[in-house]
Amino acid sequence: MKASEQTIKQVERAICKVADKFPSNVEATLLTDIHLRANQETGELVAFDDDDNEITRAVIEQWIGNTDEKFYENITSVIRKCIEHKRNIVEEMSIIKPFSFVLEDDEKSDVAELFVVDGDTVIFDPELMADLDQDLNDFLDKLLKD
Repeated sequence: MKASEQTIKQVERAICKVADKFPSNVEATLLTDIHLRANQETGELVAFDDDDNEITRAVIEQWIGNTDEKFYENITSVIRKCIEHKRNIVEEMSIIKPFSFVLEDDEKSDVAELFVVDGDTVIFDPELMADLDQDLNDFLDKLLKD
């Protein structure tokens, strides 16, 4: 499933709504995670705090009725890229660092850690890191032969 432009805008809007709940000009809140729960049937993307209190919700039209078995795998990279695109406002949220965005399924099971806000720590999209081990091994082998 390739995310449409509308899907990206809807996800980014949901991220902005989360950030709006934690404006940078107020005292920082103690949270460890922002839980994003996605539902294939309804298309809802709902954000919760650590105490399972709803922060915001959005309906992502492209996700409504999606029966793809790899639904969560597909949306992980989309949400991660949207958070990265809104990184400036996410990093300025009034939440004590470190905290992270975690994707959960509709049964509250963790699917993926999407983004960590900790100043120096960043989670890369696994697609960017594909074959990194092999590249490093090849580099080391070449270096040792010389």
